[in-house]
Amino acid sequence: MLVGYARTSTLDQRAGLEGQQRDLEAAGCDRVFVEQVSSVDVTAREKLAEALSYVREGDTLVVTKLDRLARSVAHLLEILDTLTERGAALRILSMGIDTASPTGKLMLTVLGGVAEFEREIMLERQREGIAKAKAAGKYKGRKPTAQAKADEVRKLRAEGVGATEIARRLGIGRASVYRIMGGSPERPQR
Repeated sequence: MLVGYARTSTLDQRAGLEGQQRDLEAAGCDRVFVEQVSSVDVTAREKLAEALSYVREGDTLVVTKLDRLARSVAHLLEILDTLTERGAALRILSMGIDTASPTGKLMLTVLGGVAEFEREIMLERQREGIAKAKAAGKYKGRKPTAQAKADEVRKLRAEGVGATEIARRLGIGRASVYRIMGGSPERPQR
Protein backbone atom coordinates (compact mmCIF):
# COMPACT_ATOMS: atom_id res chain seq x y z
CA MET A 1 0.00 0.00 0.00
CA LEU A 2 1.23 3.52 -0.81
CA VAL A 3 0.67 6.00 2.03
CA GLY A 4 1.11 9.71 1.26
CA TYR A 5 2.17 12.55 3.53
CA ALA A 6 1.72 16.22 2.57
CA ARG A 7 2.72 19.24 4.64
CA THR A 8 2.97 23.00 4.33
CA SER A 9 4.29 25.41 6.93
CA THR A 10 1.47 27.95 6.94
CA LEU A 11 -2.21 28.28 6.19
CA ASP A 12 -1.26 30.69 3.35
CA GLN A 13 0.25 27.79 1.39
CA ARG A 14 -3.10 26.17 0.59
CA ALA A 15 -2.33 25.81 -3.14
CA GLY A 16 0.96 24.07 -2.36
CA LEU A 17 -0.84 21.62 -0.12
CA GLU A 18 -3.45 20.86 -2.75
CA GLY A 19 -0.70 20.35 -5.34
CA GLN A 20 1.06 17.86 -3.07
CA GLN A 21 -2.18 15.96 -2.52
CA ARG A 22 -2.79 15.79 -6.28
CA ASP A 23 0.76 14.52 -6.90
CA LEU A 24 0.45 11.88 -4.18
CA GLU A 25 -2.89 10.66 -5.49
CA ALA A 26 -1.47 10.57 -9.04
CA ALA A 27 1.41 8.44 -7.69
CA GLY A 28 -1.17 5.90 -6.53
CA CYS A 29 -1.39 6.65 -2.80
CA ASP A 30 -4.35 4.89 -1.22
CA ARG A 31 -4.34 7.13 1.85
CA VAL A 32 -2.88 10.65 2.26
CA PHE A 33 -2.15 12.34 5.59
CA VAL A 34 -2.22 16.15 5.39
CA GLU A 35 -1.19 18.89 7.82
CA GLN A 36 -0.19 22.52 7.95
CA VAL A 37 2.53 22.93 10.55
CA SER A 38 6.13 24.11 10.61
CA SER A 39 8.72 21.40 10.16
CA VAL A 40 10.80 23.03 12.88
CA ASP A 41 8.24 22.05 15.52
CA VAL A 42 8.52 18.27 15.12
CA THR A 43 6.47 17.68 18.28
CA ALA A 44 3.36 19.23 16.66
CA ARG A 45 3.41 17.06 13.56
CA GLU A 46 0.54 14.79 14.55
CA LYS A 47 -0.35 13.67 11.02
CA LEU A 48 3.23 12.55 10.37
CA ALA A 49 3.08 10.49 13.56
CA GLU A 50 -0.26 9.05 12.40
CA ALA A 51 1.17 8.20 8.98
CA LEU A 52 4.18 6.47 10.55
CA SER A 53 1.87 4.49 12.83
CA TYR A 54 -0.42 3.61 9.93
CA VAL A 55 2.21 2.05 7.63
CA ARG A 56 2.60 -1.73 7.77
CA GLU A 57 5.09 -4.23 6.44
CA GLY A 58 5.44 -3.89 2.69
CA ASP A 59 3.93 -0.37 2.60
CA THR A 60 5.70 2.71 1.25
CA LEU A 61 5.44 6.21 2.69
CA VAL A 62 5.40 8.68 -0.21
CA VAL A 63 6.23 12.41 -0.07
CA THR A 64 6.58 14.91 -2.89
CA LYS A 65 9.80 16.52 -1.61
CA LEU A 66 12.34 15.78 1.11
CA ASP A 67 11.79 19.14 2.85
CA ARG A 68 8.09 18.26 3.33
CA LEU A 69 9.19 15.35 5.53
CA ALA A 70 12.29 16.29 7.55
CA ARG A 71 14.45 19.36 8.24
CA SER A 72 17.55 17.58 9.50
CA VAL A 73 19.46 14.44 8.68
CA ALA A 74 18.95 13.25 12.26
CA HIS A 75 15.17 13.57 11.92
CA LEU A 76 15.25 11.94 8.49
CA LEU A 77 17.23 8.98 9.84
CA GLU A 78 14.81 8.69 12.76
CA ILE A 79 11.90 8.47 10.30
CA LEU A 80 13.80 5.94 8.18
CA ASP A 81 14.50 3.82 11.28
CA THR A 82 10.79 3.86 12.17
CA LEU A 83 9.85 2.81 8.63
CA THR A 84 12.53 0.10 8.55
CA GLU A 85 11.35 -1.31 11.89
CA ARG A 86 7.85 -1.56 10.41
CA GLY A 87 9.16 -3.19 7.22
CA ALA A 88 8.14 -0.17 5.15
CA ALA A 89 10.02 2.00 2.64
CA LEU A 90 10.13 5.70 1.76
CA ARG A 91 9.68 7.21 -1.70
CA ILE A 92 10.43 10.84 -2.57
CA LEU A 93 8.76 11.75 -5.85
CA SER A 94 10.84 14.83 -6.76
CA MET A 95 14.11 12.91 -6.38
CA GLY A 96 13.03 9.57 -7.76
CA ILE A 97 14.36 7.90 -4.61
CA ASP A 98 12.89 4.74 -3.12
CA THR A 99 14.49 3.31 0.03
CA ALA A 100 13.25 -0.18 -0.80
CA SER A 101 16.75 -0.66 -2.25
CA PRO A 102 20.13 -0.18 -0.52
CA THR A 103 21.11 2.35 -3.20
CA GLY A 104 17.98 4.37 -2.47
CA LYS A 105 18.83 4.44 1.25
CA LEU A 106 22.37 5.61 0.53
CA MET A 107 21.21 8.33 -1.89
CA LEU A 108 18.62 9.59 0.57
CA THR A 109 21.14 9.87 3.40
CA VAL A 110 23.64 11.72 1.20
CA LEU A 111 21.01 14.09 -0.23
CA GLY A 112 19.57 14.67 3.24
CA GLY A 113 23.03 15.76 4.41
CA VAL A 114 23.37 18.13 1.46
CA ALA A 115 19.90 19.60 2.10
CA GLU A 116 20.75 20.19 5.77
CA PHE A 117 24.05 21.79 4.78
CA GLU A 118 22.27 24.13 2.33
CA ARG A 119 19.76 25.14 5.00
CA GLU A 120 22.52 25.89 7.52
CA ILE A 121 24.37 28.02 4.94
CA MET A 122 21.15 29.91 4.16
CA LEU A 123 20.51 30.56 7.88
CA GLU A 124 24.11 31.71 8.36
CA ARG A 125 23.74 34.19 5.49
CA GLN A 126 20.46 35.38 6.95
CA ARG A 127 22.08 36.00 10.36
CA GLU A 128 24.97 37.86 8.70
CA GLY A 129 22.53 40.01 6.72
CA ILE A 130 20.54 40.87 9.84
CA ALA A 131 23.74 41.76 11.75
CA LYS A 132 24.87 43.99 8.86
CA ALA A 133 21.46 45.68 8.68
CA LYS A 134 21.45 46.24 12.46
CA ALA A 135 24.93 47.79 12.29
CA ALA A 136 23.68 50.14 9.56
CA GLY A 137 20.62 51.00 11.66
CA LYS A 138 18.23 49.56 9.09
CA TYR A 139 16.96 46.55 11.06
CA LYS A 140 14.62 47.23 13.92
CA GLY A 141 12.96 43.82 14.35
CA ARG A 142 9.23 43.40 14.53
CA LYS A 143 7.03 45.84 16.41
CA PRO A 144 5.81 44.65 19.83
CA THR A 145 2.14 44.13 19.03
CA ALA A 146 0.94 43.42 22.56
CA GLN A 147 2.63 46.44 24.16
CA ALA A 148 1.00 48.67 21.54
CA LYS A 149 -2.35 47.55 22.96
CA ALA A 150 -1.44 48.10 26.63
CA ASP A 151 -3.96 50.91 27.13
CA GLU A 152 -6.76 48.78 25.66
CA VAL A 153 -5.77 45.86 27.93
CA ARG A 154 -5.88 48.06 31.05
CA LYS A 155 -9.22 49.60 29.99
CA LEU A 156 -10.86 46.19 29.44
CA ARG A 157 -9.41 44.86 32.71
CA ALA A 158 -10.82 47.90 34.56
CA GLU A 159 -14.21 47.02 33.06
CA GLY A 160 -13.91 43.58 34.66
CA VAL A 161 -13.14 41.60 31.51
CA GLY A 162 -11.04 38.46 32.15
CA ALA A 163 -7.57 37.90 30.71
CA THR A 164 -8.65 35.15 28.31
CA GLU A 165 -11.41 37.32 26.86
CA ILE A 166 -9.08 40.33 26.61
CA ALA A 167 -6.55 38.23 24.71
CA ARG A 168 -9.26 36.97 22.36
CA ARG A 169 -10.71 40.43 21.68
CA LEU A 170 -7.35 42.07 21.03
CA GLY A 171 -5.71 39.18 19.18
CA ILE A 172 -2.80 38.81 21.60
CA GLY A 173 -1.64 36.03 23.92
CA ARG A 174 -2.87 35.61 27.49
CA ALA A 175 0.71 35.78 28.73
CA SER A 176 0.99 39.23 27.10
CA VAL A 177 -2.16 40.35 28.90
CA TYR A 178 -0.73 39.26 32.26
CA ARG A 179 2.63 40.87 31.46
CA ILE A 180 0.89 44.19 30.70
CA MET A 181 -1.22 43.92 33.86
CA GLY A 182 1.99 43.41 35.83
CA GLY A 183 1.32 39.99 37.29
CA SER A 184 0.93 36.34 36.66
CA PRO A 185 -2.31 34.44 36.47
CA GLU A 186 -3.78 33.35 39.74
CA ARG A 187 -3.26 29.66 40.35
CA PRO A 188 -6.04 27.59 41.86
CA GLN A 189 -5.33 26.25 45.33
CA ARG A 190 -4.66 22.52 45.64
